Amino acid sequence: MSEFFNMGGYAIYVWPSYGLTAIILWLNWYLPGRQHKEVLRQLKRRYRDGGE
Repeated sequence: MSEFFNMGGYAIYVWPSYGLTAIILWLNWYLPGRQHKEVLRQLKRRYRDGGE
């Protein structure tokens, strides 16, 4: 098992790459969802206020 985590001596490069990839994938999921909610909030506010 320790050989797997050591990655043949390249663990210092492999594991940060996995971590960075996971962060980027999460941001690609999270940020558009947040922006979508904000746009919906703005549209509801415009509709409620009579439109502009």
